[in-house]
Amino acid sequence: MAIEAQTRGRGATRTIDVMSAVRAKLAARTLSAGDRLPSIRSLATTMGVSPSTVVDAYDRLAAEGLIRARRGSGFYVSPTAAPPLALTEVEPRRDRAVDPFWVSRQSLDADDAVSKPGCGWLPPAWMPEAALRRATRALARADASVLTNYGSTSGSLALRRLLLARLAEDEIEATINQLMLTGSGTQATDLICRFLLRPGDTVLVDDPCYFNFRALLRAHQVKIVSVPYTPSGPDIARFEQVLAGERPRLYITNSALHNPTGATLSLQTAHRLLTLAAAHDLTIIEDDIFGDFEPERSPRLAALDGLNRVIRIGSFSKTLSASVRCGYIAGRADWVEHLVDLQVATSFGGPSPVATEIVAKVLAGGSYRKHMDELRQKLTRTRRDVARKLGALGIEPWLMPRGGFFLWCRLADGQDATAVARAALDEDVVLAPGNVFSVAQTAQSFLRFNVAHMNDPGMWDVLRRALKTQR
Repeated sequence: MAIEAQTRGRGATRTIDVMSAVRAKLAARTLSAGDRLPSIRSLATTMGVSPSTVVDAYDRLAAEGLIRARRGSGFYVSPTAAPPLALTEVEPRRDRAVDPFWVSRQSLDADDAVSKPGCGWLPPAWMPEAALRRATRALARADASVLTNYGSTSGSLALRRLLLARLAEDEIEATINQLMLTGSGTQATDLICRFLLRPGDTVLVDDPCYFNFRALLRAHQVKIVSVPYTPSGPDIARFEQVLAGERPRLYITNSALHNPTGATLSLQTAHRLLTLAAAHDLTIIEDDIFGDFEPERSPRLAALDGLNRVIRIGSFSKTLSASVRCGYIAGRADWVEHLVDLQVATSFGGPSPVATEIVAKVLAGGSYRKHMDELRQKLTRTRRDVARKLGALGIEPWLMPRGGFFLWCRLADGQDATAVARAALDEDVVLAPGNVFSVAQTAQSFLRFNVAHMNDPGMWDVLRRALKTQR
């Protein structure tokens, strides 16, 4: 294309720019087969070129078979024009150390010999293995349907009743028809996105935020915008500006023990956030996956809102088992009804009865509360110890969380966390550099540490060497 631009002059360069813009929309699937392209005049105005340039670009794309002209109607995307959806191509290519998909794969695919202080779950020894084994053995005595049938469309009634009681502890009043089970917390978010969003819509996330929110939203082909996160929640002044300027349809957040920062939403910020959401017709997904790690319960958007425009989701992958996967959605009854239909369409029924039976038995058995009490105490000691060791290396927590297993830390002297993570990976240690969590790519000097995966002396030696490469 560079040679063509040089030989045909400035006009050819502008034609190629228009063609590239159309191809980018096809690759991102904001234009799909059969969609009408912008009119010649409107695209010329948008791109600051002459109508004849757009005509030339459209004619060339038609000659390539990407678009078709319909007399008197305009240009349309050809049925075979849209390429298969490759999520890594939806955004500009990033360094693999800060690409959400690549970082996820490193954590999920690494064998037991690899240290994973950058992963997002607890080690097996920290989980309630005895309770899980008892619940699993009990399955042998369960009705055969639990072992052989599809899950019911809304999920186990017994487990949903247990979850209603847990919601009530957060002062969230809900009925059984406002609650459904899903295959995981991620699937819960995916179903809501399928229900509410269309390609090209705008979604608001925190900056930083859980990196798989970004990965999932890329699959839905939406525009992702972010707002800086503070120790008490999103920056409300910036939040209001983004709502007014970008008109997002959805906001996804963690109210309690925010991932990755560990911050907790304040009551004042929660009230202001909900007021703005109502004024701008914004729907909120409140992911409460870390809520049980709190020593005392903090404000919940779903409780303050009454499950009107806030949808509560959660799962037990962080507290019980990431293998026995089960999530849930609590929201408006009419929306839950539609979400159940979506789950039938995409999964043919609710989550596995085997998984829901195990989770229900552990929750009902009384051992779960004791497990969480012990886990919170152990994590308090471990966070303090890890923070002290990191401080000796010049790495300081952004804040000390009230609970959970993450420390969001700033490296000394503005060191490049991506380079540190890359050096550590060369020695089989998986770290989570800040920019993997940042849409705006403003967290280059941060790392998220999972304190439960930091008891290996060899890992600390690798971290020291990786830091020295940046000094």
